[in-house]
Amino acid sequence: MSTVDVVIPTLGRPSLAALLGALAAAEGQLPGRIIVVDDRPAAAAGPLLAAADPPARLAPRVIVLRGRGVGPAAARNVGWHASCAEFVAFVDDDVVPDDDWLVRLADDLSTLAPDVGGSQGRVRVPIPADRPPTDWERDVAGLATARWATADMAYRREALDSVGGFDERFPRAYREDADLALRVRAAGWRLASGRRTVAHPARSADRWVSVRRQAGNADDALMRAVHGRRWRLRAGVPRGRRRRHVVVTAAAALTLGSLLARRRWLAAAGAAVWLAGTAELAWARIAPGPRTRDEVTTMLLTSAVLPMAATVHSMAGWIGLPRRRRRPRGRPRAVLLDRDGTLVVDVPENGDPARVTPVPGAREALERLRAAGVALAVVTNQSGVARGMLTHAQMGAVNRRVEELLGPLGPWFVCPHGPKDGCRCRKPAPGMVLDAARVLGVRPEECAVIGDTGADVAAARAAGARAVLIPNAVTRRAEIARAPEVAADLGGAVARLLGEAP
Repeated sequence: MSTVDVVIPTLGRPSLAALLGALAAAEGQLPGRIIVVDDRPAAAAGPLLAAADPPARLAPRVIVLRGRGVGPAAARNVGWHASCAEFVAFVDDDVVPDDDWLVRLADDLSTLAPDVGGSQGRVRVPIPADRPPTDWERDVAGLATARWATADMAYRREALDSVGGFDERFPRAYREDADLALRVRAAGWRLASGRRTVAHPARSADRWVSVRRQAGNADDALMRAVHGRRWRLRAGVPRGRRRRHVVVTAAAALTLGSLLARRRWLAAAGAAVWLAGTAELAWARIAPGPRTRDEVTTMLLTSAVLPMAATVHSMAGWIGLPRRRRRPRGRPRAVLLDRDGTLVVDVPENGDPARVTPVPGAREALERLRAAGVALAVVTNQSGVARGMLTHAQMGAVNRRVEELLGPLGPWFVCPHGPKDGCRCRKPAPGMVLDAARVLGVRPEECAVIGDTGADVAAARAAGARAVLIPNAVTRRAEIARAPEVAADLGGAVARLLGEAP
């Protein structure tokens, strides 16, 4: 097991190439693996980014996993679930590590006390020296003082396991890192500050970026629901201008309503409040900036609509809170089954169909799934093929014998690669789970995976699927402790999934 893996969620931005190049050029020992999670929408075609092909020094350690395209929280979960390292270092794809980042990362992690669950790196935002920063540059510069920002944040894997990783109900890069840190601390871990540093350039943005970023206000409702009224204080998040935005928005609504009702004096009063609030906001943003014509124009235009955008998104967050607070866990539409140790007795590197023996009760459990209309598939690692211990033909003969004994099992997804091949399919990577969901025509979160090892559980969680572990003699105690659901046997696992058992 390596000491640390690095996880990089990405939408394929050109900055990914600069990040990988900086890691390749950095002094010190490389991480065990660099896990790049391609979180582009499913419709995105072609390679992740031709310009970001890993440098030769990194290539043997880089693996690319496919995310689900539902936000950075889910993408980071895909990455760390595929890691077996003691620590997982998360970095954004638009940062550039310093030359000594690897050395300082190793120092930061090696000196942590056992009760420290994470180490935060330093973020440096370069600001032009020949002029005051723009509003956008000041916004990005806030990362330099933000607490627990995943631009550079390393967590002990045990700490991530203890809280289930990132909460995927946070769909954007806004509060998901603060939420994780608060939950890790609530679980009894301490968080420390390290000495490593990354640069986070304030790259160019269009005129309306500040308005679009107000969508993050919707996540504050969930933060309060999860962490209570004082969450801002504990997370080090300033209160901001929410109350002023509500007043300005109310004044704008009053103005419009009064005009429709032909109440001119009331419309004039509302308009005066709206204009005063807008002017105050605009000047607060213009005064510390460069005051160029383009910057002033941008501040005037965006300040006129920014309070309304913030208020509407905040209201939407509260209105949608009941739905976001639920963690639905109904009957799955598809069940994906491991083969050895789950469906049949585990015979290492078995290439002989005569040695196939179903686990007790397997046929009956599968018949219950079929009767319930649940789709089936098999997802199995068979590294014996890569190691030359059995052939594809032998493996196929064994698989056919399994179906002869247990009935039709749906499509088979087999990974013939070895642990060091860096493929996307070998569990704990989520490749086979994602492929099975796509072929079966269901979403990954509508699937459940049943297996006997931590790799089965990790692959399911990385894909967003439900996981049920069936421990046996080779299942490690730590894997059992980390599993979200455990059943005594295949029949018990099926009963859980069909809602027949607590």
